[in-house]
Amino acid sequence: MNKTVNVIRIIRPQQWVKNLFVFMPLVFGGNLFSPMGVACSLLAFVTFSMAASSIYCLNDVIDVEADRRHPDKCRRPIAAGLVSQRFAIVLACVLGMMSMALPLCFAKVVLAEVMMSYLVLNVAYCLRLKQYAILDVCIVAFGFVLRVVAGGAATDIELSRWLVMMTFLLTLFLAFAKRRDDVLIMNVTGEAPRRNTNRYNLTFVNQALTITGSVMLVCYLMYTMSPEVISRFHSPNLYMTTFFVILGLLRYIQLAVVDEKSGDPTGLVMHDRFVQLVVAGWFITFIIIIYA
Repeated sequence: MNKTVNVIRIIRPQQWVKNLFVFMPLVFGGNLFSPMGVACSLLAFVTFSMAASSIYCLNDVIDVEADRRHPDKCRRPIAAGLVSQRFAIVLACVLGMMSMALPLCFAKVVLAEVMMSYLVLNVAYCLRLKQYAILDVCIVAFGFVLRVVAGGAATDIELSRWLVMMTFLLTLFLAFAKRRDDVLIMNVTGEAPRRNTNRYNLTFVNQALTITGSVMLVCYLMYTMSPEVISRFHSPNLYMTTFFVILGLLRYIQLAVVDEKSGDPTGLVMHDRFVQLVVAGWFITFIIIIYA
């Protein structure tokens, strides 16, 4: 029983909420209530969840020594010696192969190619690329872009360039916020949680948060008022959802800078009531404007 629990902890199902990005083409494309579209998006969600879990397993094996020195990550099953590294590697390989094989079973060749690209990119990230500051957060953000691309490939929905840019900027913002937590830990303990943490400091990260958050907000506002979007949804009122985007960004900056709780973006979204209300308000308003 304990081994099963530890295996579940390795694959991190709580992090699968990130894979909801695969539904963005469905929502922004105005096809949310299409049964076939929902089914195809669920396929992309399951596929990406397996691929992401594969990378989590590999990452924990590679980072096992660094995790043992981290105040929180030291409790991870591999770092704590509760699960063997060999088992984790086998599990990573099985999940990775399944994530590429499953789309092929449903004749989704492009989706399988996206999964292969995600796995190759993230294996390179785990082995080497995450050691380079700035490049590391860009790769993390691009991983979310691939989630959106996977959702488009699964549903055969053409992606808007605005959607791709907003996804990249939003997740780049969140990645910098997470690096801020690493800098705080380094300032307290004197030891860098990551090899590249000493290439970041609070001044740089704070400015990066301001830049990425501001550009993302402008990009979203331009998206809502673009002739293409107004024509597609037959409504000029989508700009009203910007109110929730501003609130969400400000709240997240408050959590990162004032409360210093930016180490786990998924955890914040899952537990912060203010963020949950803002996301719910944005989603409901967006759906009413598009589908009502």
